[in-house]
Amino acid sequence: MTFWKLFGHKRDVDFYELLLAQAEKTLAGCQALVAFLSGDGSPEEIKKLEQEADDIRRILIDELNQTFLTPMDREDIFSLSRAIDDVIDHAQNTVKEMETFEVESNPFLIRMAELLHKGAENLVNAIRHLKKNPNVAVEYAVRAKRVENKMNDTFLAALKELFLGDEPRMMFAYREIYRHFNRSADRVDEAANIISDIVVKMF
Repeated sequence: MTFWKLFGHKRDVDFYELLLAQAEKTLAGCQALVAFLSGDGSPEEIKKLEQEADDIRRILIDELNQTFLTPMDREDIFSLSRAIDDVIDHAQNTVKEMETFEVESNPFLIRMAELLHKGAENLVNAIRHLKKNPNVAVEYAVRAKRVENKMNDTFLAALKELFLGDEPRMMFAYREIYRHFNRSADRVDEAANIISDIVVKMF
């Protein structure tokens, strides 16, 4: 078998579009989480969107394994997809733990969900511009990174109020759920860093 038969076949795969599709499903999942915590949504919708995002990620990984030449480092594609996946996974785990611990929403949880939604929105915009307008992509990545600090401030404020209470079981439950949001913001920050790294390598 010749070299061109092994490595020369061009696969018609747009990894930018696959990453964007995954990020858009994640954004939809974050929006559904805001709705759920505000009393206007259902956990089933978040689970459905998380599964759809997983399906896109599986397609992306499969294509990545079969494509010899990629438009950016394959490690960056994989890492960015994984970070985006972690965001919606944490959103799904938040709902699971709320159901397990039988806790209700509160203003801190709604605020954290809104911040996560904003972070996901900026990631979508960054990926949308990554191919043709990389400098614009970096601007949105920087905006996404700001979510981490705002989330951490909200997280600390939530903990401060939480530990004024006198119900150990509820304190533990809410603390774990708050931590899910804090970790989600960390993953948004990681995805934004990867996008910035990709742009640096373009020049």
